[in-house]
Amino acid sequence: MTTPAAAPLSPAEEAAWRAFARAVLVIPRVLDGELLETEGLNLAEYTVLMVLSEQPDRSMRMSDLASAAAITVSGLTRLVNRLGQQGLVERVRCATDGRGQLAVLTPAGLGRLENAYRTHLAGVREHVMDHLTSLDLPTFTEAVGRVAAAQVASPARRVQPSSTREPS
Repeated sequence: MTTPAAAPLSPAEEAAWRAFARAVLVIPRVLDGELLETEGLNLAEYTVLMVLSEQPDRSMRMSDLASAAAITVSGLTRLVNRLGQQGLVERVRCATDGRGQLAVLTPAGLGRLENAYRTHLAGVREHVMDHLTSLDLPTFTEAVGRVAAAQVASPARRVQPSSTREPS
């Protein structure tokens, strides 16, 4: 297979890409470390508790929760089992579908999330928002949202072999 040639990045595009890629790698590690140190939760656990807290009845189908938290279903199963051992989340059968499983945030889980929120909020403010004060945040949000949505909405690009590719 031959990959179609892409136009080289301009110096400004290269700098933007490298800064974005570095931030995407570094910031989650920093936030994860702060949550672990102060709250005993990692960022994935915090995210699952947060997503559940925002749902009606504080419950969600496991498969939908995995998608919302950007975790594989098997990874979510292990994570929910850990949270369940701490009394923060329960797994129950879905009333409308006996095969489906719901993750349900417990009152203890909500309390733990409320405590962790202070740490997370302070970290997001210090490590991200304080550095974006000169930007037009709605434009930034829209641009980054488009980048993420384009990847979620479409499967990985498939490249045709050069002998069958039609000219553009």
